[in-house]
Amino acid sequence: MVVRIDHAVTSGTFSLDGQTFEVDNNVWVVGNDRECVVIDAPHDPVAIVKLIDGRHVQAIICTHAHDDHVRFAPSLAYATGAPIMLHPDDLPVWKLTHRRLPSAWLTQGQVFNVGGTTLQVIHTPGHSPGAICLYAPEANTVFTGDTLFQGGPGATGRSFSDYDIIVHSIRTKLFTLPDQTVVKTGHGSDTTIGAERASLGEGRGRVPPQPQ
Repeated sequence: MVVRIDHAVTSGTFSLDGQTFEVDNNVWVVGNDRECVVIDAPHDPVAIVKLIDGRHVQAIICTHAHDDHVRFAPSLAYATGAPIMLHPDDLPVWKLTHRRLPSAWLTQGQVFNVGGTTLQVIHTPGHSPGAICLYAPEANTVFTGDTLFQGGPGATGRSFSDYDIIVHSIRTKLFTLPDQTVVKTGHGSDTTIGAERASLGEGRGRVPPQPQ
């Protein structure tokens, strides 16, 4: 069965440590014509509902809890009846934006079966303590949130982040995936595991210009 991956870019702000930045976020909806999961819920719930296109939403999966990825998760949950899922290590970050708790916690190795495909949770701390990626082997794709971008790891210059930890996560977890695996990111363009393996082969790699 062909995996359906729908995509939109939404625009808004990211705020942390007393600073606010304009950002564009990728939203990914994965499944088939009957059911799906939503990966992140940033600035525009109307655009996300349009991507869902009347399908049953199995879950709203948060790659991490920065406000530009979860700001409209409660609104989207209300609109769709879907649970919000987050790794528990990101609860302190989540509480900076929301009082209500997520519906359920994500765990390393957890597998979602949706629309004839599987999505496996990979815990990749560093950008934030509870950052996760979702690997879809049938689609030869990994959704990396803000852990890995075209050109290197996600930013680690703010609270709750650590450069050495994110690089360790990438090298020991994401770089175990095949080189041809397509990397669909939280911001910006697609890349591949092979391309990013090369970018981190020497030195510290490049940090993307967007403030995540």
